[in-house]
Amino acid sequence: MSFHIVIPARLASTRLPNKPLADIAGLPMIVRVAQRAALAGAAQVVVATDAPEVLAACEAHGIRALLTRADHPSGSDRLAEAVELLGLADDAVVLNVQGDEPLIDPAMIRACAELLLSRPHCAMSTVAHGIDSAEEFANPNVVKLVCDAAGHALYFSRAPIPWWRDAPAGSAQPHPGAVLRHVGLYGYRAGFLRRFPQLAQSPLEQIEALEQLRVLWHGERIAVHVSDTRPGPGVDTPEDLDRVRRLVSAA
Repeated sequence: MSFHIVIPARLASTRLPNKPLADIAGLPMIVRVAQRAALAGAAQVVVATDAPEVLAACEAHGIRALLTRADHPSGSDRLAEAVELLGLADDAVVLNVQGDEPLIDPAMIRACAELLLSRPHCAMSTVAHGIDSAEEFANPNVVKLVCDAAGHALYFSRAPIPWWRDAPAGSAQPHPGAVLRHVGLYGYRAGFLRRFPQLAQSPLEQIEALEQLRVLWHGERIAVHVSDTRPGPGVDTPEDLDRVRRLVSAA
């Protein structure tokens, strides 16, 4: 089994400036993400960044990095440029690992890659896990998804789906075992990544602000690995960063 990992890293962040370079127990966050990702057994791990500072930090710690354009509208567009710079074949499998996941589980990355390698009819793969919390179910920042019988994504939404019409006492509880929370880990075929930036945005994507809906809108399939475990906490805010620092220091 052979796959590649590319980690998009944009320096600008409204909630946490210079996020990729944030220190976590003596290492920049982007370096910690790359080191964790390398444990998944990929053929290579590459950081794709728009910032010379991130490039320098990666190279100082032996992490391969590419300098990409600064005007990409999304991480997938940055990945597409990285695929070109790396010269990957169209059938190569590329894992998009988020640059703010310093505690990501390498086994989850590998499972996502293995799933796409086993589904030649799918353009992408991703990961989900079950949720049973009413708070998470109602939270629009928690993306939910539903799948078909073969484990292909049917829809992603910020809304609480599937809606349990006959929930006890009419409460907005998620149906036990039926609700999946999406994890922002993606596998792509390199050929599809090359095409993705040219695909027109879908109305659903614009409404929900979810890029993966563009894939479904254009008739491509996304295979879903349902994990028994949750991913480690990501870093979006200063409070998240403090939490991850404590977890790393305690390990």
